[in-house]
This record gives sequence, structure tokens and C-alpha cells, in this order.
Amino acid sequence: MANDASTVFDLVILGGGSGGYAAALRGAQLGLDVALIEKDKVGGTCLHRGCIPTKALLHAGEIADQARESAQFGVKATFEGIDIAGVHKYKDGVIAGLYKGLQGLVASRKVTYIEGEGRLSSPTSVDVNGQRIQGRHVLLATGSVPKSLPGLEIDGNRIISSDHALVLDRVPKSAIILGGGVIGVEFASAWKSFGADVTVIEGLKHLVPVEDENSSKLLERAFRKRGIKFNLGTFFSKAEYTADGVKVTLADGKEFEAEVLLVAVGRGPVSAGLGYEEQGVAMDRGYVLVDEYMRTNVPTISAVGDLVPTLQLAHVGFAEGILVAERLAGLKTVPIDYDGVPRVTYCHPEVASVGITEAKAKEIYGADKVVALKYNLAGNGKSKILNTAGEIKLVQVKDGAVVGVHMVGDRMGEQVGEAQLIYNWEALPAEVAQLIHAHPTQNEALGEAHLALAGKPLHAHD
Repeated sequence: MANDASTVFDLVILGGGSGGYAAALRGAQLGLDVALIEKDKVGGTCLHRGCIPTKALLHAGEIADQARESAQFGVKATFEGIDIAGVHKYKDGVIAGLYKGLQGLVASRKVTYIEGEGRLSSPTSVDVNGQRIQGRHVLLATGSVPKSLPGLEIDGNRIISSDHALVLDRVPKSAIILGGGVIGVEFASAWKSFGADVTVIEGLKHLVPVEDENSSKLLERAFRKRGIKFNLGTFFSKAEYTADGVKVTLADGKEFEAEVLLVAVGRGPVSAGLGYEEQGVAMDRGYVLVDEYMRTNVPTISAVGDLVPTLQLAHVGFAEGILVAERLAGLKTVPIDYDGVPRVTYCHPEVASVGITEAKAKEIYGADKVVALKYNLAGNGKSKILNTAGEIKLVQVKDGAVVGVHMVGDRMGEQVGEAQLIYNWEALPAEVAQLIHAHPTQNEALGEAHLALAGKPLHAHD
């Protein structure tokens, strides 16, 4: 293996997704000499096969729904159908613009970018393209891929992953979606807007099961109203081809048939065959184990993003990458409070949250120490104008701070910024209540909810 001994980087990063490129940009900004190694395209899953393309599909679906429903707003419009090639052109245009901008950023920060499949070859080096890239520190950021269940083979034909779904050359007439988490309900929402007959199968007892139960129930109610079918509380047993589609059988014998089966049971870490275990990196089920500062058990190696068992969110990857770069540059760093990370599911309606659920709060503080309040968006003028339904639920430690904000409704993802400040700054309801929120906005609903929790409701019943 050729080794250019004259160049030893301060930081060698394996993987150019959200966590990797964030560490590269911040590290270079702080004066570190950085090498970034990526086998595909900088930006990773989020930009090319995840966050950005799925949200583009969801927005196209929103436009389709608005065209169908325009008459209720006094607008005469006709909906003639979905031009899937046009949808992909729009989606790919968004990706291309962001990709070009990101490439420019990496170049402007003087990051040494190496395209190729890298492999950890020592605690301080990565092999790529026949060369050994040396670094004083190595950051592992190889991300994740869609996973499946035992005995269920994703073939890219009738049984597909989210990667396949994003480039599908048609709108399926019918689809079964295995998994009612974020990926599953987002595709269910988009495909329903495009005109597909959709059924979601979730083994747990609710859709988006990691969210507060109230949010799950509100989403389920909205999905029923939209005609999105779902089966909850029974696990998958098998899938088989039929003459013109796929048949799915559940553990209780119930059967479902559709044109395609989208497997959306989560994402697994990309770590096999990359030399991690050979170099003594501690792992569990394919994940690289780290401490609160993203350090592995090997002093010269850190890891971030979907490769480590933290929240699989692009913005978490950004934060973890920045933390590593700042730590290596000698800055004082603070561990991430993962409960304080905003979480958004971009289906219609959106589900957004920050902090802990009511159930978790009762576990931690005791049932008698927890107060929960629900503010219905029916009392919010802008939500009525947008014709969206939902609620904002606040979870408070009695006589103390708000420890959970859970929101369901169109555009609630845009309200989660203030919600994260409320949680992370340990705000009291009365402190938020005295802030003046613009009228009429959906943001005002957060203020109204805190007014009610502070004991002085305005547009809400006592």
C-alpha cells in the first residue's frame, strides 16, 4: 500500500454524509488539516436518498392535494394527474442545487476530498484507492442503509426499500408499507397524495411509536380521514409474489395484497468489512460504540451519525460532527442532550416534538408530579385558514419546567424551533406565556398553549 508519509492530516474522515462533512467543514474552519473520504457523493443519504428527496416528494403530494381541494377555498382548479417524470425532475433539481453548493463549500474550506471506498487500516490511517491516508485522528462516519427482516429479501422489483421508492418510475396503484415509523408514514402520505391505495403494517400498537401516544392517535385519526389504511399490533410473517403483485401474511394469518411492498423497518449501520473490528473498535450489532464526546475505545478514533446508536437524524449527525471537530481543535465541548433534539415526521399532517413523552415524564418524576395540557389547533386562526387539524401537547413537571412539546398539524415542523428553546432552556410556562407571539400565525398556538398552562388561557376554555 503506497503511503505518502510527507502528509499527515490532523483529521481523516471516512464518510461524507451529514456527520462526516459537518466535521470536515468545522474542522477546516478551526485550522485543522482535513481529509474527507467518500465512496459516492458528498452529502450522503440525507441529501441524495433521504431527507431532501423525500420532502420534495411530499411537497409535490401537497400540491396535488391542494389542486384537488381548491374548490373549498373558492379557487377553480382541475387536477389532471401526476407526471412522475416531472416530479423526479423537480426533486433531482433540488438535490443538484444543494449538491453543487455543498461541493463548493468543501472546496472553499480547503478540505482534501478523496473519492473512493476507504477502509480503516490502523488506528491512524485509512486505505483508499491504493493509498494509505495518515491522520493524527480518524473519524468514522459511514452512515446507514435500509434494513430488512429475517427471510424478507428486498429485490428492488416488487419488494423495495426507500432507496428504490425514491426513483420508482410510476405511482403504484397499491402499496403495502411494512413499518409505521418515520419512513413508512412519510411514503404512505406521499403515495396517497399521488393517488395510490396505501396500507401500513406496524407490529407495535401505534403509528410513529416512539412519539407521545397522543400524537400517534392524532396521526392515526388523520390517516383514517385521508383513506390511508393501517394494521397495528401484529407482526409480519412472510411475503410472496402473486400473479401481479405481492401478498403479505401477518403472524395472526391476516393477508394483504398490493402491487408493491415497501420495506420501511428502519436503517442499519454500514460497518461490515471496513476494518473497524480488526483495529479493536468496540461494536454492538454493527454499531460503533462511543461515549458522550463521540470517542470510541480507541483513543485516536471517533465516530458519529447513523453509525453510532444515537438518533438517526441528519441534524444529529451535523451536531455530532461539529462536536468532534471542536473537541479535536481544543475547544470546550458539551455533550448532546438527545432528548433536546427536535424530531419531525413530514407526513400530512406533520408530527413534531422535542423533549420527553408524558409516559416517560411519569416514569422519571412520578405520575403525581407531571402535568399535561392539550391545545387544539381549532382555536388557532392561521390553522383554520390552512384547514389543518391537530393539537399541541405540553408536558410539564408540576410547578417546574416544560419537559416535552408534542405537536400534530400541517407545518408543525416549522414551529419546533421555539419548542426546542423552551425545552433546552428549561422554560417555565409563565415565562413563555409573557412572550408576545405574532397573530395570526401557527406559532401563536405555542404561546396560547403556554398561556393556558400558566393558568391564564386566552383563546381556550378553562
